Amino acid sequence: MNKIVEKEGLVTTTYHSDDKGIVIEKNLDYKPIVEHNKKLYTHNSGYSKSRELKRIASVPTLVLEIWAKEYNGSNNWFGLPKDVQNKIMKKKLNSSEFLLFRTAPGRL
Repeated sequence: MNKIVEKEGLVTTTYHSDDKGIVIEKNLDYKPIVEHNKKLYTHNSGYSKSRELKRIASVPTLVLEIWAKEYNGSNNWFGLPKDVQNKIMKKKLNSSEFLLFRTAPGRL
């Protein structure tokens, strides 16, 4: 069995191969992201000084790939239509399951 490991930022990708095929395994070190999100959540209301913009969440791209795969079987989040992305974001980020991705209180 051959094994190749690549590390890019917080994502580690491992390729396992043997005579049966190839397995690609991705792992994310999510702890720094979660810790940063917790600090931002209690920092302020999330609004810019002009109140035109609001900080909502910080979601790793690997998680977006997983959400896209759940929706249509493809891991291309950015290939999804914007209305579908918005629908998925609202559903996921308004649930308590993904609260640690939120960076400000409130609902989408």
